[in-house]
Amino acid sequence: MKAFDRPLTLALAGALLVAPFAWSSTTLAEEPALVRFSVPPWPGVTVKSALAAQLLEVLGYQTRQQELGSTITYEALTQHELDAFLAAWLPSQQSMYDTTMEKGLIVDLGNNVEGARLGFAVPSYVYDAGVTSAEDLADEAIADKFDRTVYSIEVGSGMSDTLNEAVENDTYGLGDWKLSETSTPGMLSAVDAAIDRGEWIVFAGWTPHWMNIEYDIEYLTDTQNMWGPEGGRSDVRTLVTSDFAEAAPNATRLLDQLSFTADDQSAMIRGFSYEEREPEAVALAWLRANPAKVQAFLEGVTTRDGEPGWSAVQQALEIPDA
Repeated sequence: MKAFDRPLTLALAGALLVAPFAWSSTTLAEEPALVRFSVPPWPGVTVKSALAAQLLEVLGYQTRQQELGSTITYEALTQHELDAFLAAWLPSQQSMYDTTMEKGLIVDLGNNVEGARLGFAVPSYVYDAGVTSAEDLADEAIADKFDRTVYSIEVGSGMSDTLNEAVENDTYGLGDWKLSETSTPGMLSAVDAAIDRGEWIVFAGWTPHWMNIEYDIEYLTDTQNMWGPEGGRSDVRTLVTSDFAEAAPNATRLLDQLSFTADDQSAMIRGFSYEEREPEAVALAWLRANPAKVQAFLEGVTTRDGEPGWSAVQQALEIPDA
């Protein structure tokens, strides 16, 4: 397995729907000092990881980030080579998720982003021209205007799997369409160029992401639930190994309580990926601008030596009163 470590960047994520973890007999001093996270090369995960790293470092933990694809990540979790994964997009990664959960070695902390969704996206001028539903892609004239091509991110991602299955099954008439699968920057470069020229383009979009701020785009109605139930509504779940949850209840509690809106994270992603600011700087700015949320993240959480977590974080990171 090839990966690189990025010091001082930890993972983040939190759950809204999970009951608080029961505290074990493990003392804080006995908790593992190092927390190992997988962070795929996606801007949202990168910024969330930087934010969580700053919190955990203040609390006395060390953090390590490894850049791995989602497929390798699920396997590494079951092999105890990682502790946590903060980007389990469901239902996009459903098959990988289900296979992993069946092994009984992973704890799902729940959704850490409210309002996330996946789907076919088009420029607003295409939407205004009458292409409002994925059903419209089956129209021959419309398909030709799109050059029968859907733009997407890297092969092996959950979105790639969904699109390839749609082509194989001729969902929405996509059986004879091409998939242009590159990377997030590659796909958005094509989107940017098409919009500049006023050309038609359909691509795999999602929120949270800065694309929803910078581009005037619309999502097509998904009548067949190709992207998942409820019009492509998605969860972005936090997974930790059961061993880590048992050994590090204090750190796990923090991860369990971290949560964001899609708009929150889209803005953070814009700062990092579009404005090209360092993820740590973007994360720190968000923490200082949202003291009440940060205080909620740290409810019942302490430093590794048992001091109140919120007080330590507020002082170290110069966060104003909530």
